[in-house]
Amino acid sequence: MSPTCTSSVTEAVERAIAALDLDRLEREYWDQNEFLYIPEFLPRDFVEATLAQQAQMLKSGLNRNYIPGHKKGGSVGYYAVMEKAPQFIDLYRSDAFRAMLNRLTKVNLLLCPDNDPHSCALYYYTEAGDHIGYHYDTSYYKGARYTILMGLLDQSKQCRLVCDLFKDVPGKQPVHRELATAPGDLVIFNGDKLWHAVTPLGEQEERIVLTMEYVTNPDMGAFKRLYSNLKDSFAYFGLRSVFKRAYAPRSQS
Repeated sequence: MSPTCTSSVTEAVERAIAALDLDRLEREYWDQNEFLYIPEFLPRDFVEATLAQQAQMLKSGLNRNYIPGHKKGGSVGYYAVMEKAPQFIDLYRSDAFRAMLNRLTKVNLLLCPDNDPHSCALYYYTEAGDHIGYHYDTSYYKGARYTILMGLLDQSKQCRLVCDLFKDVPGKQPVHRELATAPGDLVIFNGDKLWHAVTPLGEQEERIVLTMEYVTNPDMGAFKRLYSNLKDSFAYFGLRSVFKRAYAPRSQS
């Protein structure tokens, strides 16, 4: 990637953050039990011209999987993203982006270890019926796990991110949200608190989403790491993709 392209991603993120009312967004994040939706965080034309094109280039290498009753779709993991689409890594590692997330979440978010294929990955919904059932983004780390989603391509009227805020929170009535995640839209949440799913893709539709994961403590026990890798192998990225670097040295965040 050229220095100009690197600069364009970095500058676009910095301009986007400078335009935000962070005080208001911080209140919304906590009022919604650590969930926030920011429409048009990055300009749609910028995302379509840069990030979405990179995602399309990686489509040929996606790993498709089907788990009856839970999930159907395609994914490209961190290792392939890091090697072939570094614009996404520039966004994930951006100091300004992480500082914004720290401000909203009120914790010091760290990059995931380099042996976590979910650190910065892509989800592809390309065949009718592609979906993900309701779940939490459970943290197997010793600290909390935070998920950030960004829409890259949304050519669908049926495939939506659906969320039930305040599920299982005593004294709170659940609040149902349905989001289209258009190119540039951003979703931020504490993985252990948001009950969410993705509704099935319709015929002749397509949707691509970037997912980024941050943690408050990057340590993980050996048993939980093995379980996490097995889950990612069968539900997302494939055995070969996950385990070829599963025990590589951690990044220093």
